[in-house]
Amino acid sequence: MLAVEIRPERADGPAGRALLVAYIADATVRIGEWDESRTPPAGPHSMSAPDGTFLVAYVGDDPVGCAGLVRFDEDAGEVKRMFVAPEARGRGIARWLLAAVEDAARELGYSRVRLDTSAGQPEARALYESSGYRQIDSYNDNEYAAYWFEKELA
Repeated sequence: MLAVEIRPERADGPAGRALLVAYIADATVRIGEWDESRTPPAGPHSMSAPDGTFLVAYVGDDPVGCAGLVRFDEDAGEVKRMFVAPEARGRGIARWLLAAVEDAARELGYSRVRLDTSAGQPEARALYESSGYRQIDSYNDNEYAAYWFEKELA
């Protein structure tokens, strides 16, 4: 079985910066462009206490994935910058990251989480649907998003 450790870190720390650069490079390939001003903000400050978190997945000493959580409103968090490095995909790491960010949302007092994804990320859409997320109407001005989801946290 694959040994994955998921731990909270700063998004602007060494692992976070490297993973977010890789996230943007991957997004650029999938959607053909990337302009940070065309997406809702998700900076290091918003993905940290007291209202959010940033999680990094490690296999051994290698950071291979990340997921951020920001406050959406009083009752909901929003999952941001969910990413698994291409060489680590297909091993369940995204599912573990998603479960960990949901646990973090519960600990922060959120009763639901929201997220969006682009049409160029069909595997992300499949992950969210198979993890109990239901498709909802657009709730933000992310020009790259094609699907918006929400999940009630038990």
